[in-house]
Amino acid sequence: MTTIERKMSGLLIDLDGTIYHGSKRIEHADKLIADLRTGGLAYKYVTNNSSATPEDVADRLKAMGIEAYADDVCTSAQAAASYIAEKLPGASVFVIGEKGLREAVVCAGLTITEDNPDYVLQGIDREFNYSRLAKAVRYILDGASYVMTNPDLLLPTENGLQPGAGSIGASLTAAGGKQPVVIGKPSAILMNYSLNRLGRTAADTWVIGDNMATDIAAGHASGCGTILVLTGLTRSDNYEYYAEIAGCKPDVICTRLDELRSYISTYRGI
Repeated sequence: MTTIERKMSGLLIDLDGTIYHGSKRIEHADKLIADLRTGGLAYKYVTNNSSATPEDVADRLKAMGIEAYADDVCTSAQAAASYIAEKLPGASVFVIGEKGLREAVVCAGLTITEDNPDYVLQGIDREFNYSRLAKAVRYILDGASYVMTNPDLLLPTENGLQPGAGSIGASLTAAGGKQPVVIGKPSAILMNYSLNRLGRTAADTWVIGDNMATDIAAGHASGCGTILVLTGLTRSDNYEYYAEIAGCKPDVICTRLDELRSYISTYRGI
């Protein structure tokens, strides 16, 4: 593995494909997190998932035998609500999304409305229908700002791939004629939000993930160091394909999480 002369005082860690596959923990994930806690290396989990609350994510990790707390988690829903609150405190928001997104909006001091919103905020919504589409498009055409939690077109589920937030967003963009502000990976907005929560700068933080086009591209966009783990979407046999899509390459590649544990342990001595 390549050694990069760069500080490592914090980590931003992807979840699906990096720590778990669905409801199954990836081998050595529990030992990796235990190492980080014992060693005092600051980290946050960073996820494009806007449907789950941080508490939901922490409970999921705990069920897999991984120590986790809500404060360890940064979601695209939280980052999106924070983004809007910074632009227009107390803004009214028409929400297309689920529990995690709605709770994030309220926690950010924003107001959920069904009429004449300042913003249309859209994430994954498995109850999405034509009526909601028509409302959102009308508001966008009338001048509401459009923010999308994440651009994922497909979601891996227990029953295979299903449409994600990006697929819903495609219909709003086509009909509303306005490109959304995208919050989640590969956008740097979620990463910068997470860095702020972590209390670290990009110069001494590394992003760990399995997806070249989201995790590694987001790390690159935000100026962080990047470590690709071949535990999920990106594998040795499709690496070049995804590297071309991402338009960048990781600083380090680890095949397994035990290899990553060893790398982090050694690297921190630099």
